[in-house]
Amino acid sequence: MSAPLLRWPRTLFMRLALILALGLALAHALSYVLIMGERREATVGLMLGYLEQDVASSVALLDRLPAAERAAWLPRLERRTYSFSLGPGDRGYPPDTAHARRIADAFMDAIGRQYQVSAYAVPGYPNRVQARVILGDGTPLTIDMRPAGLPVSNWLPAVLLGQLLLLAIVTWAGVRLATRPLARLADAADRLGPDLKADPLPESGPQEVARAARAFNAMQARITGYMTERTQILAAISHDLQTPITRMRMRADMLDDDVQRDRMNRDLGEMEALVKDGVAYARTLHGTLEAPCRIDADAMLCSLVGDYQDAGRAVTLHGQAGASIATRPHALRRILGNLVDNGLKYAGQVEVQVAPPVAGELVIRVRDFGPGIPEAELEKVFEPFYRLEASRNRDTGGTGLGLAIARQLATTMDGALELGNHPDGGLEARLRLPLRDLAAPPKT
Repeated sequence: MSAPLLRWPRTLFMRLALILALGLALAHALSYVLIMGERREATVGLMLGYLEQDVASSVALLDRLPAAERAAWLPRLERRTYSFSLGPGDRGYPPDTAHARRIADAFMDAIGRQYQVSAYAVPGYPNRVQARVILGDGTPLTIDMRPAGLPVSNWLPAVLLGQLLLLAIVTWAGVRLATRPLARLADAADRLGPDLKADPLPESGPQEVARAARAFNAMQARITGYMTERTQILAAISHDLQTPITRMRMRADMLDDDVQRDRMNRDLGEMEALVKDGVAYARTLHGTLEAPCRIDADAMLCSLVGDYQDAGRAVTLHGQAGASIATRPHALRRILGNLVDNGLKYAGQVEVQVAPPVAGELVIRVRDFGPGIPEAELEKVFEPFYRLEASRNRDTGGTGLGLAIARQLATTMDGALELGNHPDGGLEARLRLPLRDLAAPPKT
């Protein structure tokens, strides 16, 4: 099916501007047509009224002149829209238009009572009418009527174009005034980062705009309060759990059974790690206080991979970025660390790849050589506490928060984290980071 030739604009600004511009232009054109029509009608009425008086006087004058002098007077009696000639004139046909019939009737009313008159329409000119008059001595006289178009001043087209331009400017200004608050509201929503610390909207302007701004600011304040309260609750739970976990560790150390003691300590370690990961995820949702700074991407990656290699882990680095980036280094290191840890956990071998930035974006790839993830699960693994493995053992199943924290941190850096199965096997995580100046830092 072929696409339509005319597409409805996608933006509200263009839609309103198009509707108003077309509506005003149509109203302007309709007014122009009506005014010109009324002017034409008035002009025709005046012309026909003048015709009745002037033609009657001219015919009476020619009738009283000697036949030898009539030809000399014909140019003097000629007007812009009609002329006189001695003779029967052209062959014609009955008037077939309303304007031609009005002219013919005007001839009949003007001179039809004193002279023998017949009016015909003749070709060669729109609404052209010839009246054939028999003078008192039997001489035929032809009056050739050629209605002229309505005269238009030379400045009128320029004035019309100026009016259309004025309509376009007024339309643009009016639509911009109406849609600018919506654009400002959308920008404020985009700037509303995880920490919910965006500047409030100015509560000014028309009543509806001020009300929307107040509602948005109130919503932002409520969400900020809810998020702060949730983070404080999780932090308090984590802090309060440290005491019973410590007591349970001490009791576990007093057990005589080594197997039971190890199991108890492992369970307590999992509980403590789960609490810490939950608090960390809540804090990433609420934003990060780390200030952005410019770092050497290659140095950071070499340091990260070198730490794993020093620990005897199978992690390799390929490629170079060859550029510095403005970002939050600790958050970036944690993202990459979570990705590498996941790869080592499920595959035992990880490959980190980086290339020079393209189109203002740096892409870091972390690939493992494991079995991969089913396509239907690629997005679900980013959900908090979602694990592909049903096991509750942290050494195999984990808490299900690592990827959720990594994606949330990437979002706070205006980046994006994606997962995909590599064509040659294994899972590949792609971290996309925009290149920006410190004057325009990532979201805070």
